[in-house]
Order: sequence, then C-alpha cells, then structure tokens
Amino acid sequence: MNKSGVKPAEGKLGVLTVGLGAVSTTFITGVLMTRKGLAKPVGSMTQYDIIRVGEGEDEKYLKYNQIVPLANLNDIVFGAWDVYPANAYESATNAEVLKEKDIEPVKDELVKIVPMKAAFDKNYAKRLEGNNVKDCKTRWDMVQELKKDIQNFKKANNCARVVVLWAASTEVYVPVDEKVHGTLAALEAAMKADDREHIAPSMCYAYAALTEGAPFIMGAPNTTVDIPAMWELAEKVKLPIAGKDFKTGQTLVKSGFAPILGVRCLGLSGWFSTNILGNRDGLVLDEPANFRTKEVSKLSTLESILVPEKQPDLYTDYYHKVRINYYPPRNDNKEGWDNIDIFGWMGYPMQIKINFLCRDSILAAPLCLDLVLLSDLAARAGRYGIQRFLSFFLKSPMHDYTKNEVPVNNLFEQYVMLKNAIREMGGYKADQRID
Repeated sequence: MNKSGVKPAEGKLGVLTVGLGAVSTTFITGVLMTRKGLAKPVGSMTQYDIIRVGEGEDEKYLKYNQIVPLANLNDIVFGAWDVYPANAYESATNAEVLKEKDIEPVKDELVKIVPMKAAFDKNYAKRLEGNNVKDCKTRWDMVQELKKDIQNFKKANNCARVVVLWAASTEVYVPVDEKVHGTLAALEAAMKADDREHIAPSMCYAYAALTEGAPFIMGAPNTTVDIPAMWELAEKVKLPIAGKDFKTGQTLVKSGFAPILGVRCLGLSGWFSTNILGNRDGLVLDEPANFRTKEVSKLSTLESILVPEKQPDLYTDYYHKVRINYYPPRNDNKEGWDNIDIFGWMGYPMQIKINFLCRDSILAAPLCLDLVLLSDLAARAGRYGIQRFLSFFLKSPMHDYTKNEVPVNNLFEQYVMLKNAIREMGGYKADQRID
C-alpha cells in the first residue's frame, strides 16, 4: 500500500475486449507497438496528461503514474471474443485503419490473440454474419460460458487481475424496464427464464465479468450497465463499472464547444449533427433499431450543458438533431458535420459550422487504454459502482436517474472530476482551480 491506500499494480493485467474489430485491434496494436518503443500513445491521458498536486511550496505537476500506481503497459495481456474467427493480426489488417508498417513489427504477438466464441444474438445486430458464436440455450447459459472463458483466460495467462471492455457493435435499443432491470434478483430471474427481449447479450458479458472479479466498461451506447440491477451487482461485488459509449468525434466536439455558448451567454436555436462512417460500426448503425441506441446517447449531451431552466431566454426551444449515415468508401475515416444556429445581441442570428474529418479508431484507442487502466486503478483503490470520474471519456455518462441525478456532460467539468479523482486516490486534496 502507498500513502493513499491504493493496492499496488502487481502481476499481469488481463484485458479482455468484447469485439476484435477496428477499435480493439487499433488499441491492442498501439499498446504492443508502444511497448517496443515503435509508436507513441498520443491521445492517452494516462500516458501524457499532467496534474497539479500539492499546495504552496509543495505544488508540482505530475503524470498520473507519479501520483497513483497504474498498471505498466508491459504487464498487460490481451484476449478477446468476436463473432468472426480472424485473429488480431488478420483483423487489424482487414480493418484498414493502420498501415502495414505499424502492424508487422508486432505480428507475432497479434497472431496469438485468437478470439473466443462470442455470446451473440443476431436479433441484436442483424447486419453481422459471423459464425464464431457460442451455442447457448439460454441467457443464463451465456453467463456461465463467459464466466468459464474469463476463468480460463486468467489461469492460462497467469493474470492477477482482469478488466473487461466492450468494444463491439451497438446493440438494438433496450428500454429500461423496471420489472426486469430494477433489481439484481429480477435480472437474474430474467436471465434464467431466457427473457431475450429484455436481456441483451452485453448484459451477460457485464454480469459474467463482475461476478468473476473484473471491472466492466461499456464502450457502446448499449443499456447494459446503465440499469439499477447492474449498479446493485457492482455494489455487491465491490467493483467499478463505467459507461457508456466512447466519446470520440462529434460528441467530443459538442461537449467542448457547447460550454463556450453557455459561458458566453449566447443563445441556441438549433444544432444539427450528421456523420458518415463506413466501418463495421457504421454497417450495424445502418439498422434503425441499432441507430436508436446511438441516437439516445448522442442526443443527451446538450441537455445538461445548455439548460432551459437556468437560461430560459437562451435555451428554451433549441432543435437538436443527430444523424449517422453508412457510407462504405470512408471505412474508419469518419466525417462529422455540425451546423449550429445561434443568436446574440438583440436576438440577431449567427451560424457556426464544424467539419471534423476524424479517424474513429485512432480516437477510440487511447480511450480504451485510459478506461482500462483507470478502472483497474479504481478497483485497487476500493472504488465501486458507477465511476462518474470516467465520464470525461464517455458520450453518455452513467448517473443515478432513479434519483433525478443530472449527468455531467460539460467536458471541462468532467476534466476537473477526472483530475480530482486521481488526486484523491494519490492522497492529495481535490480542488476546483482550472489549469
């Protein structure tokens, strides 16, 4: 134990990704290349960000691993589940995100990462045709099979700890149903009764991870851990959960730009966001029921930043629309357009246009690394349940909506929460000073 009481990061850390597609393979390849000194983990807060700690003469700026005991990149062991049987090398090559020169040096390691059969239900992602799928009779069977996978992976790789990260496709939208999702007992009963309408495969992954002692991170907008039953489970097993949906392109822009309007007291008439995307995620989101899940996540961002009740003259009737269009020629090179209609002095209209030509997986990979390392840290620090400090990395931050809690979507407020959590886990005082 160090001065903060956080357990040290001893032994190997197993990182199991659900999905071995563009995001996962970009993340894994980048970590392996960084370990060899052949790439730099640009965009990763845990590897680059510095935080001010101490007061007066003791004030200094330190990197995260100088404040808290983070797992070393050399101690990470990767594994995955996927509906397609291709290994990480084949999948990274097929994804066409990274160039050959950035994959070949770690080919030997990538080839060894062969995905386990996925717990999958085609009704939740109709566009996927993979056959590397478990034959499970019920949702409860899915849970048991996944638990065995985690146990076997941990043993085979001599892992001291494991973190499970969902980096797979967006599932069909599952509305929260109090009768099924309200309590852990109800959720377990529904799994055993094979209630496929209310129990998504992702919920089986989360349940299996938590009951096997692994923190769980939801990187898609799925309902998965955003239900009271999962909060109850996380509290019961004393493990952290985080979600939902990696904040990569357009929502990153939105959560950073909307506060400019708010602090400058400029009015908003409308915000129209549209994207074109051609990777597997884009293909799945071309299905209306899957897009609905993403839409709910993306639409939630503005509401807690530009609040009508606080500024009725400025934000009462703004129109917010989000669109995603599947466009295969772009593959992973996503493009996001934002048209923002604002008004200023005496109500005169103005416009802002933002065109973000981004690379989806290049932006998501550092988020995967940070979420894994910080979830592992939180577990060793004895933090459990919803990890609100991780909202900085996520599009639709988890919050206790049963108590009318409002999620923090303002990027700069989220950054203060992140820094203060690191400070506290490092034995330093939290503060609100922005720097």
